[in-house]
Amino acid sequence: MRRVLITGAAGFIGRHVVREAARRDVRLRLMAHSRRVPGTDARRQVVPADLTDPGALRGVCDGVDVLLHCASHVGGTLETNEAVNTRGTGNLLDEARRAGVRRIVYVSTASVYGRGAFRNAAPEQLVRNPGSPTSVTRAEAEDLVLDAGGTVLRPHLVHGAGDSWLVPGLVRLLRSLPATVEGWTARLSVISASDLARLTVGAGLAPAAELTAPVYHATHPDPVTADTLLRAVAAHAAIPWPHRELSVRQARSLLADDGRSAHGLEMLTSDHWFDGTRLWRDLGLTPGPAFDAAFPEPEGSPRDPAAAF
Repeated sequence: MRRVLITGAAGFIGRHVVREAARRDVRLRLMAHSRRVPGTDARRQVVPADLTDPGALRGVCDGVDVLLHCASHVGGTLETNEAVNTRGTGNLLDEARRAGVRRIVYVSTASVYGRGAFRNAAPEQLVRNPGSPTSVTRAEAEDLVLDAGGTVLRPHLVHGAGDSWLVPGLVRLLRSLPATVEGWTARLSVISASDLARLTVGAGLAPAAELTAPVYHATHPDPVTADTLLRAVAAHAAIPWPHRELSVRQARSLLADDGRSAHGLEMLTSDHWFDGTRLWRDLGLTPGPAFDAAFPEPEGSPRDPAAAF
């Protein structure tokens, strides 16, 4: 029975990955820093550890066959992001090398490309151009993982139970902008957290010969228009759909003093559509329902409606 170490096991993505991995014939070692990871049994061991402290990581990879690295810091200063995402990943990989871990999968982000437009693009067709401390340092973490022979997964927009980022950010935007913007026609790559967990665990447990690329987009194959995404969120949050329409320029002017919503506006007014078919094909998996049918996931609603982009 293989032993799988999951970092960030108490986080949004990590919790879904833990749930998916628990369905497999594996033993789990679950690592988190400050949040509580529920449940310990014969097949599940919880280890508290801090990525920024090499000493605290000593031994966490002993006996581990597969490392699923789901931990990362989002937002905040460059220094904090570097400490967790760059140096923390380096610390973890040093320990993985020492322990002889055979498979490493890192859940990164398509934000490493910067702003679009991107239209049905594969990883090998794109050049990274990260523009925030988080995306810069996650790109640096990617390089470390790839140098260690690992696999990088790049989701774009992720929704699901425990989301405190995407849907709350869209709610904030809808409340700040009493209008649609040029029909909201941009096409966006979206994936449910449960589907992302399936891909992450699948990449960790697949035979090496089945993984044909070092970097994959982890998205649902069918893009979603910004109109579809926002209408679903508006209905879920009981926000009336506006009848007024603005140009992008007018919307930018209205949101000039709201940096977080302005950031979301830029994402929703240009295509961010990434080709994710290769990973599904390599793993022999069938994508779950498209966004229209999958949102909201039945496990529950976002826990922090005040959070934003």
